Amino acid sequence: MQVLQYIVNLGASVMIPIVIFIIGVIFRAGVGKSLKAALSIGVGFTGINLVIQLLTNNLGKAAEAMAKNFHLGLDVVDVGWPGTSPLAWASELGLIAIVVSIIVNVIMLLTKMTKVVNVDIWNIWHMAFTGCIVQVVTGSYWLAIIAIIIHSAIVFKLGDIFTPVTDNYFGLNGISIPHGDSAIMGVFAKPIDDLIDHIPGLNKIDISFETIEKRFGVFGQPSILGAFLGLIIGLLAGQGIGKALTLAIQMASVMVLMPVVVKYIMEGLIPISDAAKKIMDKHFKNANFTIGMDPALLLGDSNVIATSLLLIPITLLLAMIMPGNRILPFGDLATIGFFVAIAAGIHKGNIFRTLISGTAIMTMTIWISNQTWKYQVKLGRSVGLLAANKKVGSLDQGGNPITYILAKGLSKEFSIGLLIIFVLWVSAFAYTYISYKKKSLYKIDSVEEKN
Repeated sequence: MQVLQYIVNLGASVMIPIVIFIIGVIFRAGVGKSLKAALSIGVGFTGINLVIQLLTNNLGKAAEAMAKNFHLGLDVVDVGWPGTSPLAWASELGLIAIVVSIIVNVIMLLTKMTKVVNVDIWNIWHMAFTGCIVQVVTGSYWLAIIAIIIHSAIVFKLGDIFTPVTDNYFGLNGISIPHGDSAIMGVFAKPIDDLIDHIPGLNKIDISFETIEKRFGVFGQPSILGAFLGLIIGLLAGQGIGKALTLAIQMASVMVLMPVVVKYIMEGLIPISDAAKKIMDKHFKNANFTIGMDPALLLGDSNVIATSLLLIPITLLLAMIMPGNRILPFGDLATIGFFVAIAAGIHKGNIFRTLISGTAIMTMTIWISNQTWKYQVKLGRSVGLLAANKKVGSLDQGGNPITYILAKGLSKEFSIGLLIIFVLWVSAFAYTYISYKKKSLYKIDSVEEKN
């Protein structure tokens, strides 16, 4: 366990390449190819982390200034996944969650309940966090383990369900995204997409980088739109022309750099995925297994990044007008793309539709986070990572409907809010699952077929 804890502490940029190297050797890709693939993936994740740091350090400050300008008066700071994941890993459930989640994955593979071979070990912190919150609320270690099992099973299944989206829209053949937030929140996109299809006028609106570039030429390119969005956010934050222009250049850089660094991950994954598929197909006929990976891969899509930038002021506005809310969105503002990436794929990059789904997703996220922050504070103090006078919450995982439903349900703390969240999420999941079974979750139009 000490070795495992040491590797976990190194972070995703080191942990995932190590896992990829081991898998490559196991599936006979060769030591050389496995090492090259692992390093390529490590370079990609390091690049993504640098871009996210650029977003957090600069966009985060602008968002904080924007909140002050709007006089939000919110006293519980969203520390984001960088401040939340250490709480899960530092708990007694952190490493146990890895073992439990892997066992769940293996059982589901053997019983043909999933095709996802999850290698995204780092993001098991999501399942661990759910277990931690359940333990805080119920005081039961075994109920926490049950919560980890349930959360793991759900995301592995969602990895299967969203494969048509990751295959056809994102072009990630053989890759799935069984993520604690991206997959969980993705279920709301399909019912919203079908609802918009039946609303005259709205169903004709199609805004994406492709349509913008066709209409506005060079002014529709990702770098220019990124600069424009950065400038607007900087001005709304009251930072002055100089700082707003600096933010504009930084956001243009994000739009250009993110797809580049994601390519390094894909270059590393392809040989490992091919080797794994070859061995799997030999022993399991027509199994079509997929490699479960981090949703950072989806941030290579310009429409995802653009939508996430547009959702920053919307998220702050939602926090301001939501009755009784005390959560100040901050740490996760720079990574809103993780919440809406699957939705962007289901909407085929339509920024207008993704904004509608994203607004619904962030509304639920903020409301749930406002219900769970006290449990997160208690967890932080129990593991010695939070001072007695600090009030923190998180949108990532703290605002997750599965975490909330399991914590309240297993503790038998029933309420109207719990009932509403339960009905909304289960209904959306059922609708999405039925669409998946009917092969209508992602319909390939004639243009895509020609391409």
